[in-house]
Amino acid sequence: MTSDELAKCAIVGDEAAFVQLMQQYEQPLYRIAYSYMRNEHDAIEAMQELTYRSYRNIRSIKEPQYIRTWLTRILINICHDMLHKQKREIPSNLVIDQCINHQVYHRSEQATEIELFDTLSKLNDEQRELIVMKYIEDRTNTDIAQSLSIPEGTVKSRLHYALRKLRLLFKEEGI
Repeated sequence: MTSDELAKCAIVGDEAAFVQLMQQYEQPLYRIAYSYMRNEHDAIEAMQELTYRSYRNIRSIKEPQYIRTWLTRILINICHDMLHKQKREIPSNLVIDQCINHQVYHRSEQATEIELFDTLSKLNDEQRELIVMKYIEDRTNTDIAQSLSIPEGTVKSRLHYALRKLRLLFKEEGI
């Protein structure tokens, strides 16, 4: 079954089609969640929340061909909500020590990934979202424009400025 056919079945209440649809998009959606949350635990939590919210609201989709865009938008909103909530929480010293020890232990194998996500986190939300959609999700400018409800030319110019800022950040950090 194609994605559109699965989406149509899921919209009318077919639970098996919904599960297949979520499995089909699991990896690209997880990469998005991880790029925002920057750790496996929070990315998995965001994916669980995505599954719950999308299952609860799947009947609201009017155009099945935009299911991936719809899921991505929900996931990005969940990640923004989680990040906003985390900013209000003050982590204990134990958690901070565990994070530092984990990063030092895995530093050699994940150095570039950690540095990349740290640098991406210095972009504003709009720029980070565009970079993720374009280069991590590998979406077209047209698809991004439809997802964000902006003209394709605006996507191109915003990507241009986001990439320029990212290059400057990489130079500053020596990456």
